[in-house]
Amino acid sequence: MSFDKYSVAFTVNGHDITLDVSARTSLAEALRNELGLTGTHIGCEHGVCGACTILLDGEPVRSCLLFAAQLDGASVISIEGLARDGQQHPVQSAFRECHALQCGFCTPGMVLTVAAFLERNRSVTEQSVREAISGNLCMCTGYQNIVRAALRAAETMNGKKA
Repeated sequence: MSFDKYSVAFTVNGHDITLDVSARTSLAEALRNELGLTGTHIGCEHGVCGACTILLDGEPVRSCLLFAAQLDGASVISIEGLARDGQQHPVQSAFRECHALQCGFCTPGMVLTVAAFLERNRSVTEQSVREAISGNLCMCTGYQNIVRAALRAAETMNGKKA
């Protein structure tokens, strides 16, 4: 059985790209297999775990639920594109400083979810952070340090001493 190929042009981590993809290739598969961006993890392939979360036009979405052919003209940020000019994003730094990871499988999706949340909400509470990350599953950490990291990143992004 063969599937039609589609040429799709979109921006990934600030770079314009064009890919020829099959109609059934997920964005997660295209990022990993076609572009070598393996920070986008594939876990459940049903949109439940959040390991494949990327930013699509600034919004966190599950890349396993999107077909790459749908992305013409879109802007995608994967975990590899979050840092700027060699400097980690404040959320990445806070995750490192607060030991907010263990096995690392959920970490890219969790970091992108928190980064998008903090871009929209600078005044956050422990409860609002927990609600923001509720769609990202972590089997290792118990979430305590992830929440701490998000709160620290919020302080940093607000110009307060972290």
